Amino acid sequence: ALAKRIEELAKAKGVELLLPTDVVIADKFDANANSQTVGIDAIPDGWMGLDIGPKSIELFKKALSDAKTVVWNGPMGVFEFPKFATGTVSIAHSVAELTPKGAITIIGGGDSVAAVEQAGLADQMSHISTGGGASLELLEGKILPGVAALDEK
Repeated sequence: ALAKRIEELAKAKGVELLLPTDVVIADKFDANANSQTVGIDAIPDGWMGLDIGPKSIELFKKALSDAKTVVWNGPMGVFEFPKFATGTVSIAHSVAELTPKGAITIIGGGDSVAAVEQAGLADQMSHISTGGGASLELLEGKILPGVAALDEK
């Protein structure tokens, strides 16, 4: 229900919402699981999506190609398993390529930071934030309790 509301809100505001079109699936949550790539609507019962597929990688890379600011939170797949790290590593490289072109590239959250570090690209980003959810709340304009406490007299 929440996903549908987000989709409707994006449409109402004229915001393009990019979602994966294909996915790398596995028959179990394991580094050596059997895997295959299928369309997003073709995941068989008993299988699970563990990475974005090649068409989705290209879709997201194209969307990123002329970005001026990127705030990335959350890996594209289970990057801890090499077989399912392709999406995350590909997008990390695309984001890293934007920084020398003048884009602001911000990586937020523990998993995203770990993925970018694992790919050896952390030093090619504008900013690495370990604040996780708090960083995103700050970007949303929310008042953080710890920061608010500093203002109390």
